[in-house]
Amino acid sequence: MPELPEVEITACRLGEALAGVPVESASAPGINALKTFDPPLTALEGQAIEGVRRIGKHLVVDLSDDLHLLCHLMSAGRLQLFDKRAGLRDRTSRLLLRLPGERELRLREFGTRQQAWVKLLRGEEAVRTDPAIATLGPEAWPSPPEDLASLLKPSGARPLHAVLRDQRVIAGIGRSWVDEILWHAELSPFKRGDSLTPEENERLRTAILAKLGGALALYEEKVHLPIKDKLPLPLEVHRQEGKPCPRCGTTLEAVHYESYVMAYCPTDQTDGKVLKDRRLSRLLK
Repeated sequence: MPELPEVEITACRLGEALAGVPVESASAPGINALKTFDPPLTALEGQAIEGVRRIGKHLVVDLSDDLHLLCHLMSAGRLQLFDKRAGLRDRTSRLLLRLPGERELRLREFGTRQQAWVKLLRGEEAVRTDPAIATLGPEAWPSPPEDLASLLKPSGARPLHAVLRDQRVIAGIGRSWVDEILWHAELSPFKRGDSLTPEENERLRTAILAKLGGALALYEEKVHLPIKDKLPLPLEVHRQEGKPCPRCGTTLEAVHYESYVMAYCPTDQTDGKVLKDRRLSRLLK
């Protein structure tokens, strides 16, 4: 799933390449991906792209005439620039912006769930008040809140792993980077969100900056147009279960849920305790 670092580098690279480029036409082959009808997509014809930016895990393509394309890539979407236009056999495109010189900006989605979406909005106020944006918590990067403990406290007994992925609490972190952040901070994924000490608060904030900032630094060096379908995620813990912890050498463990896997180091994060794997629990019933 594209998270803050992946969406940020996408916005940067597309913004650099598309500033001032006019849109010749627009269409939505994935009709269920377009969530608005007014203004219509035809309003984009002849408008110039002014920039591309990130809000949380959303992308916003800003155009002239105060038009804005708000996109959410969800779990399998990508916003990519191509030098050739999509052919009739293309089955991944959900939105197409045709540009001069046969170039094309495509919102693509892999897999069958088709959750990625886009809205065409008029006015910055419409972007800020859209339910997907208005409900977001503060940004996790480049300046996460100093007092994370107070931010997380209203979440009560919910575990950190769930709270940090809640976009209403803090925006931008998902399943991949929450594993990395909690490992870096040496905090249990099941620690209560309302129980951070001042020292743990600082460790968590430092970890957010280190892991998200480190990923972006790598992407700045490695990711260029055309942006590939898969980015070189610098993951040390997430989906690395069974391998030695990069810090202490203990075998990394994981808890498997229906739609994702949570990885951690027992020595560094859970006082040596191996957490119950729900996958095995179901088999033993």
